[in-house]
Amino acid sequence: MAELVPDQRNYYYLIEAERAGIHKPILAGLYAVHQSPRLMDGETGLGISAANKVPVDQVNTLPEQVQYAANTLRSLTSTLTANGWNGGDLWDAAKGRYSDRFIERIAEGYMPSASDDNSARLESCNAEKLLAAYLEDIGYDYGAQQLPHNLVELDDELLAFAERIAPNYGHLDFQRESLLEAARLWRKLDSHRSTIEAMNVPITHDVVDESALDKGLTDFIRQVSRFYSGYPHQREALLRLTQLWKQLDSREEAIEWLRTSDPRAEETNLQIVDPALIAFVQRVPDNYQGDGYGRFALTETYRMWKGLDSRPTALSELGATPQFLAANKDNPTALAEAAQRVDEALLDFIEGLPGVYKETEEQREALIRLVQIWRKLDRRVDAIQSLFDDVRRMTRANRDSIEAPPAPKPPPLPPRPTRWTPYNIQLDASIVLNGNFTWAEATRGGTRMPPNQATVDGMIRIAGLAQQARDRIGRPFHITSWYRPPDINRQVGGASNSRHIVGDAIDFYVDGLSGDQIYWALDPWWPGGLGRYTRFPSLSHLDARGYRARWRH
Repeated sequence: MAELVPDQRNYYYLIEAERAGIHKPILAGLYAVHQSPRLMDGETGLGISAANKVPVDQVNTLPEQVQYAANTLRSLTSTLTANGWNGGDLWDAAKGRYSDRFIERIAEGYMPSASDDNSARLESCNAEKLLAAYLEDIGYDYGAQQLPHNLVELDDELLAFAERIAPNYGHLDFQRESLLEAARLWRKLDSHRSTIEAMNVPITHDVVDESALDKGLTDFIRQVSRFYSGYPHQREALLRLTQLWKQLDSREEAIEWLRTSDPRAEETNLQIVDPALIAFVQRVPDNYQGDGYGRFALTETYRMWKGLDSRPTALSELGATPQFLAANKDNPTALAEAAQRVDEALLDFIEGLPGVYKETEEQREALIRLVQIWRKLDRRVDAIQSLFDDVRRMTRANRDSIEAPPAPKPPPLPPRPTRWTPYNIQLDASIVLNGNFTWAEATRGGTRMPPNQATVDGMIRIAGLAQQARDRIGRPFHITSWYRPPDINRQVGGASNSRHIVGDAIDFYVDGLSGDQIYWALDPWWPGGLGRYTRFPSLSHLDARGYRARWRH
């Protein structure tokens, strides 16, 4: 088997370093220095050998070597801590990495105790070479991310953030997950179940007592500041807590957030309730009864969303001016007609909100106000709490249950223009009337928009011809490439005279058919370019050049 490329190996380093709470570059350093043993998957290892209850066949692939290297390094740090090493002995705060002393100790090798079931033997290596390889991977990671080396400087921010967790715990699944991960790393455990068991939380028939778990987790996080000693695994636990609690993409983003934000600020994070707000709004039209209370709720939402100064101003925009209402106060028919106009305008407004919601503070507050009035709650905080309850139910709801978010409803398509131009393209619309090919396919979801009318005309030309080809084949065409701007065409190795540049060429495949079958079916009739690919036997090419051309690449 072929060796993995560096990025593939790095993927395994990241996973296991995250699980074990160790500094990822040390795994890359061990791989670079040891290059042994030879493994069954064609790779070389990180100097890990079978030991105790870990047999040879459990450390005979690169993923297994990385996993047990992480376990063994974690075991080594526990042993050193028990022998009196402190956080400063393991981590060099000024340099933002493991200390030279710890690197030297790793290089000496390590044999775990007989009672350690999850660690293997780490062979010895040259300390200078290990340090050099470790520093090289650090430079690559931190240079690429432009992040600070000295993570100790973030300790105050990490602890300040941890202190905000318990008062703002909303019992949401992702929040519980972030606390569990932090507790797992802090205790140097491998699974959430082992962490739950270590906290003496009852598990009955594989069902966890969540109220007891929540109490254990919040008790744990309240004690973090008191027991934080600067050990690397403790810092990694809090970084992981930050990443998962803030729902950030990576450890690096968590570091950047801590550097640029104020973790001491009030932790509201109202974006969490946005899915519940949108789900609530989607249900309003079905539940609206046209009564005065419901009309008041929607009018107040309209007023706040539009930034209007008063309810009469909002009603005026909705088709019922104060002057009209005053003049017809004794005319029930006119008032009923006005109420109907207002209701229709309000429902049109509400139905359009999910498509235009931009998560601004003003928009969110308007929707929270809607929930508060509609549910007849006394305070804004009660409305927010009810939305948190909605999110909790949505998290675990079956897709067909009433608690599940309703399916999004697309807005009605605008009328088709009489002629397509670069300025009126509708991604959802078919290019030719009643055809199957859309502008979304032709423009790769709107990322490759035609720059001029000539390109638009080319895309229309091939869409019309390809529709005829599709009708002859009788099966859908799955587009892999349509219009390609010149720079993208060069990047993918396209010819300088490629028809994709002018928009009148498509590459596609058809489920269940080979490129040869497509070729044989279309060859007698197709008036332009028809191609197939030796390396990609399912792929076909059509273009709308003005003469017949046939090729196989």
